[in-house]
This record gives sequence, C-alpha cells and structure tokens, in this order.
Amino acid sequence: MTPSKEWPDASEPVWQVNKKHTSHPPLNENIETDVVIVGGGITGITSAYLLAKEGIRVVLLEANQVLNGTTGHTTAKITAQHDLIYDEFLNHFGKEKAKQYYQANIEAMQFIKQTVEKNSISCTFSEQDAYLYATTPDYARKLTSEMRAYQQLGIEGEFVNSMPIDISIKAGIVMKNQAQFDPVAYLTPLVEAFLEKGGQLYEQTVAIDVQKGTKPVVVTKNGATVTCNHVLACSHFPFYDGNALYFARMYAEASYVVAASTKKKFPGGMYLSAEDPKRSLRSHTFNGEKLVLFGGESHKTGQGNRLSDHYKALKFFGEETLGIEKVTYRWSAEDFYTLDKLPYIGPVTNGQENVLIATGFHKWGMTNGTAAALLFRDYVLANDNPYMDLFIPSRFYADPSMKTFLVQNADVAGHFVKGKLSIPKKKLSELKDDEGAVVRVNGKRAGAYKDSEGCIHLVDTTCTHLYCEVEWNDGDRTWDCPCHGSRFGYDGKVVEGPADQPLANLSDEL
Repeated sequence: MTPSKEWPDASEPVWQVNKKHTSHPPLNENIETDVVIVGGGITGITSAYLLAKEGIRVVLLEANQVLNGTTGHTTAKITAQHDLIYDEFLNHFGKEKAKQYYQANIEAMQFIKQTVEKNSISCTFSEQDAYLYATTPDYARKLTSEMRAYQQLGIEGEFVNSMPIDISIKAGIVMKNQAQFDPVAYLTPLVEAFLEKGGQLYEQTVAIDVQKGTKPVVVTKNGATVTCNHVLACSHFPFYDGNALYFARMYAEASYVVAASTKKKFPGGMYLSAEDPKRSLRSHTFNGEKLVLFGGESHKTGQGNRLSDHYKALKFFGEETLGIEKVTYRWSAEDFYTLDKLPYIGPVTNGQENVLIATGFHKWGMTNGTAAALLFRDYVLANDNPYMDLFIPSRFYADPSMKTFLVQNADVAGHFVKGKLSIPKKKLSELKDDEGAVVRVNGKRAGAYKDSEGCIHLVDTTCTHLYCEVEWNDGDRTWDCPCHGSRFGYDGKVVEGPADQPLANLSDEL
C-alpha cells in the first residue's frame, strides 16, 4: 500500500497487512451440530477453540470473513485497566461485583498469555505497564477516587505523578504487567486448531434469525439452516435479540487509530487519557519498524465531526507528543456500550437458555471477549461459573441504567427527527471524485458517492433497521446511522449491525 503525503488513502488496520487468509465456503445446505457460533471475532473463535477441545461439535458462521470485524480493528490492549470504571462499578454494583469484573478480566488476560506460551504463537505478545493519566485537576481528582476504589477492591495499581512518555500530567495510575499483541496473528492458529478438531467454518454466511425450541435452528440469509443444542451469538451486535430490544439498551461509539513511525523513541508501556477527547498510545513492531498507534477521538456513531478531522486530530497529537515521520496506516472501529457499562454475556432472555449472547464490551474486547468465551464454555458444559450473575443480560440496575436509557433514547429520537427534516446542501452535479454526500434526486433524499473513476453510487439514506437517516462518513467511505450504530458501505451493503438488510439501491433514479 502506498501512503499519500498526509496518510494512507484507504482505511486498513496494521493487523490485516500481509496476512494470508484461507477462504472458507458459505453454507448452502441444512445441517445439524451441537453448537452454532455466529461471529468470527475473538469471542467466537475462542469459544469455538475451547468447545472443540472438549469434543463438542461446533459450526462457526461468519457474515464476511473471520477476523475482519471489530477484533481486526482494535488497538489490541490486553488489560484489566478499563478507563475510569472501578469507582463507578463500586458505587453502582457494590464491592463483590466490581471485584468480580476485575477478576474476570485478569483471568482472561492470563488465559491469553498461557495460550500464547503453550502453543508458541508468534503474535508480538509482550507484557507492558498500562497507564491511565489525567492532565487537568478535575480528572486528577477522579483518578484519586479511582485509586481509592483499587485499594478497596484489592486491585494492584500504583498512583504516579509522571510517566515514561513525555506527557505532562497532573496524576496517573499504573497497572503493571498488562499486555499487548497482534490479535489476528494470535487468533489465526486458534482457527486452525478448531478446524483440526473437526470444527466447521462457513464465511459469507449471514445469520438472520433463530427458530426457538429445545433444538434451536439458526436461519441464514440464503435460506440454509443449522439445527443445534446451543446458539452462541458472538456477532458484534446480537444478530438475534429474542424481542429483548437490545438496540434500545446499547449505543455505539466510533473511534480512530493512526499508526506512525515517530521521530522520538517510544519508551514502552500503554497509555490512555482519562479526559475527552480520548488519547491512547501503544507501540507495535511491524516489518522491523517500530510504529506507534495513536488512538481516540471517540464519538457516537454517525454523530462526529467530519470523519477525516478525527484522523487529523490524532496525527496532530502524535506530532506534539513524539513527532511524526510518516503515517503508515489508519483505521476506525465501532464499539457498543450497555446501559450500565457491564457487557451482556449469557441467555438472550430468561426464557431462551440455549441462545446466548455476548456484546457491549465498551472498547475492551480483548479481555471481555475472552472472558465471554470462557463463560460460554461453562454454559454449554453446564459447569458453574462465578461470573454468570455478573454479566447476565436480563439484569437491570435502576442506577445508572434508567438514566442512560432515557438519555440515549432521547438522543435517538432527536436524530430521527433531525434526519427526516434536514435539507441536502449538495447537488449531485457538484460531487467531486471520491466524495459522498446526501443529495436530492428526482425530489427524493438520496446518498450519493462518486468514486475515483467518476461512477455514481446512489442509495436510499433510510436505515433499514428502524428508519433513521444515515450520514456520510468521509473518513471510511461508509453511510453511518446516528440512531443505533448501523454502518453501510458506499454501495449500501451492511458493514455493521444491528441492520441486517442493505440500503436500497437507487441507481435506476439516475
């Protein structure tokens, strides 16, 4: 890939570069198995690997190709330090549950480390100290409260006034002996081990529904079905929600990463700002070159500034901090948050114990996703697990869930109305090459993208999920829904759920 003067034209995670992918066929027939797993990211692949080792027959379905979703777009920090979270959990859920969350993530981190060592996986795994830092007095006070929570919960952490990296801070917390890795390099051998154990993998297979029963049936978009004993929904957003309204119980945030070679030497460690806009740093050695991953700029999907401006902000931060020689790669990711920030892991509803979901990892999918896989193994094998009640999706805590529910859904309503009433400012004839915009065509609101060869791609801007109006994302060339986080390619194809149908093609209108 040849980068432009400022940064690469295409959005491509460094984890995907030069990776050989063995394609797997789509499912075109009705089959039976013990467990169906939907979603080929860290949760789905780890679950498949664990269950196959137990002699369970497993079928893994992936809508596109494995390891190309959120897991392939992460910053890949393996840590139990999840921003300012433990003081909040301590106050909302109590000491026992807050400590359980920490323990579940520490155990997940240890599992990854042991798996790497046992299988001699070459994935640039390295232990690193994780720093959470504040640059303002207000957030320094919040870090002080967070440190008190660490002490009450028995979490190993240290309060610091400076860091190895040259960033002036008011306060910081370091959690030592955390880790980082290349997630695609780590999970690829797990896929291979799963297949060697007799597992079945089907790509380009979109699961759209579950027929309930003692033997649930997963229905795919092309009509093929899989009958099983358990369904594990490991897709980023649950492809099936059993009428539990997960779209109203979660919200999506987009964030960004630029990977660059720097003028100053990176001192090691992983870093995250407590303040917004978020700033995340870690290093990665690729093809013998030390790159620094500058991440952050989080915002609700479809509601940010011009998307390219977020990349520019991260590049500017990199210039200020370490000096940028060259931006080599850039990419974005989408993450879902639950109402109370605890992931949903377990039965989709109280009445469907054999259909399990894992979602809402709020940017910490490497450990939360692994913890979900370990929990799923125990659900399928009917083993006790101390974290079942902690993560159960049917839970509801009035504080903070009710407040978050009202705020998020009021925001959805506002964007729904705004989208319907907004007037396109661009004419189709004004589009430049590689530009997208909302336009009017024959009196109708439409989404238009003019590619580098001058070809116009025209789609209906009404999201196929719950009919909000999508907006153009100029950073990733996608149509993003500001209501529930669905994302579509410039041609209307689904990139991220909860939508499972493409935007209507309006090319006939031209």
